[in-house]
Parts: sequence; structure tokens; C-alpha cells
Amino acid sequence: MIKKLQRRFILIVIGSMTAVFGLLVGAMNIANYRTLVEQSVAMLEFLAENGGHFPGDERLEKLEHRDFTPETPFTTRYYTVKISADGEAIAVDTDQIAAIDSETAERETMQYYNAGITEGFHGSYRFAAFSENDETLYIFLDCHRDLDFFETFLLVSISISILVLALVSLLVILFSGRAIQPLAESYEKQKRFITDAGHEIKTPLSIIDAGAEVLEMEYGKNEWTETIQSQVRRLTSLTEKLVLLSRMEEENSSAKFMNFCLSDAIIDMAAPFRAMAEAKGKHFTYDVQENVLYYGDESGIRQMISLLLDNAMKYSNEGGDISLSLRISGKTKEIIVKNTVDEITVGKQDVLFERFYRPDTSRNSRTGGFGLGLSVVKAIVQSHHGKISAESSDGKSITFTIFL
Repeated sequence: MIKKLQRRFILIVIGSMTAVFGLLVGAMNIANYRTLVEQSVAMLEFLAENGGHFPGDERLEKLEHRDFTPETPFTTRYYTVKISADGEAIAVDTDQIAAIDSETAERETMQYYNAGITEGFHGSYRFAAFSENDETLYIFLDCHRDLDFFETFLLVSISISILVLALVSLLVILFSGRAIQPLAESYEKQKRFITDAGHEIKTPLSIIDAGAEVLEMEYGKNEWTETIQSQVRRLTSLTEKLVLLSRMEEENSSAKFMNFCLSDAIIDMAAPFRAMAEAKGKHFTYDVQENVLYYGDESGIRQMISLLLDNAMKYSNEGGDISLSLRISGKTKEIIVKNTVDEITVGKQDVLFERFYRPDTSRNSRTGGFGLGLSVVKAIVQSHHGKISAESSDGKSITFTIFL
């Protein structure tokens, strides 16, 4: 229980940190990329306003109004291709670029023009098409340095985030034990109290039960002695279940795991309930696949089946149907217990596995339940690393499914 809680705490902290770092790194890099695109688009528009080149010295002051500097023309690399209304390249200017020749520039530009693509990235070039006087001017701006900076920042930010996350995760793993230590101590005290109280309660219960038997021997049976014995049995059952739950949740359970025939164990536990169902006017059927072997705690599995069938007997409606089945699905053993009820909410009913949960107090008082039986069943299933669920598909029946 504590180990599971510690693992969950670690996963939550690491998951939260991962989400925070992911959002932070993503936001920073998205902002960088948008800035890169906006600056390149602004430069392309400025070049288009000046016929595809930078203005002369007398107009360089206009650069300052575009967040550029007078040095920008000397650090900017670009080339242009002008296309006529007839779709012919009539001018190619590659004087400001050394990485591409005129023929390549014309050929690649015509591919974009014929495909109707007017803006985007061509490798490390940002391009855009501008129309004027039935002519189209394609401008390709070299963004190699900006893209290199973006990629470098992206890799560095991701690397730093992973490194910091790894260090934080290591610290969380190392100190998580201290974080949940108060809870662990409280939980251990609670389990110790349940175990000690269970043993202490057994002695006075035995004395009370023995006293009731003596009274019966001297004065005969009566409603008072029967009530005393009935309540002693209920308290004894409650005590045993509480102690069992406490033991089942221990990391090193005393359960003895061995190979046994699961089919025979289920049939042995189901047989007495057939007679019980007939006596109560209910219909009980079971379909158990033969010779199914399983490695586990046979005593615990038998108790699990008994508790499930006892629950079905108690809470099924008058004249209701109860069924039990065992089948193999691949390597998984699937046990299904189903019973009809008067009325139940459609959907998942996993709340039934909570300790002392009583959906109908008046009904529980009649059946003598404490709301612990299904909690014990779940503890047994979990000790075998299995899964259990409860669900109603029609509001008139409930199905318990166990995967072992």
C-alpha cells in the first residue's frame, strides 16, 4: 500500500514537472519561430515595396522604421525572379546571393508559380510572391542563420529541460520516502491497531459466546441467548475480515502460492450455494471450464469465490438468478459472477469495493452485511496482481468480472 502510494506520488510529481517543462519549452520555441517568420515576412514586404532590392543611401532611414538597421542591407542575402503575365521569367537577380545560380533560381521559382504557391519556405529560404502590373515578383530571403539559431535554441532548451527533469526526478525518488513518512507511520499504526484489536476482541467474544452456551444449558434456548450468539458471530466475522484486509495489504503477505486446479476449487466452493439457492427460491447455475490450472493462493481464491457467491445470494432479488462461470482468454483466467437485483444504477459499480460501503442501509441490516466482503475480494484479487470490476448494463443485474 505504502509502496504503491510512493510510486503514485513520484509519477504525479514527475508527470507534473514534465508537463510544465513541455509547455515552457514549447511556448519559448513557438515564440521564437513566430518571431523568425514575422521578421522574414517584414523584410520580404520591404524588399517588395522597393522593387525587389534595398533602397539607395538616401532612403536607408526608412529601415529604422521597420525595426531594421542601416547594416541590414549588408547582412541580408536574397534573390528575386520576376514573371510576366504570360508565365515567363523575364528577370532573375542573384547578385545578392552566392549559393544559387540564375538557372536554378528560375527553374525552382517556376515550379512554385505553376503550382500556385505564393509563400512558404524553400529549404532555408523564406519566399513570397507579390503582384504588380500583371507581373509577379518572387523574393527568396536567406534565413539560414535565423533557422540555425532557432534549431540550436530548440535543441539546447530541450536538452536542458531533460537534464533538469532527470535531476528533479532523481531528487523526488530519493526524498519521496521522507515526504510520505508521516502517512506511512500513521498507516502502520492503523494496521497494528486493527491486528492487535482483533486479537484482543476475540477473547471477550469467546467468553460471551461460552457464557451464552452455559445459559442455554441451564435455562434452555431463548431469544436472548440466540441474539447474543448471533451478534457474537457477526462481530467475529467482522474482526476476521478486518484482520484479513490488514494482512492482505502488507507487502510481504503470508499467502502461500502454488499450482492448483482452479476449476476444482471453484466447483467445490460453488456446490454448497446451489442448495442454499434452492432453499431461498433462487436459481443458481455455474459453467466452469475443466482442468484450468493456476498459480496462486488456493485458500485465498476459495475465500474470494465464497464471498462473491455469498454477496450474490444476499443481494439478489426474490426468485432471482445467479450465475458463475470460469473461462480462459489467452493466458488470462476470467471469472464472472452475475446476479439479478431489484434495481441498480446502470454503469460502473466499483464503489461497491470500498470498505463499509452500504448502498442500502436497510437492506444491509436485514442481510447482516458490514460492507467488507467485496473489499476482501478486491484485496485477494490485487494480491494475485489481477483486476476486478463491477458493472450493471441494464439496471436489473450486476456482473463481477475478475481477471487473473
